[in-house]
Amino acid sequence: MNNNDVPIWEKYTLTIEEAAKYFRIGESKLRKLAEENPVPDWVMMNGNRIQIKRKQFEKMIDTVDAI
Repeated sequence: MNNNDVPIWEKYTLTIEEAAKYFRIGESKLRKLAEENPVPDWVMMNGNRIQIKRKQFEKMIDTVDAI
């Protein structure tokens, strides 16, 4: 890890790949959740790339029993 790298648990947004590792949810499942929910508050688009807002996604996960 480079000294300029921000640890994943301190990042505001995560790529699909980072979020899959952090939350232990498959990349396909995360993409499906982002596409199926109408304008979820935990998704931000960076061009055509999905970014997961870590804290907002954590709050959403806390409210569900199954994904």
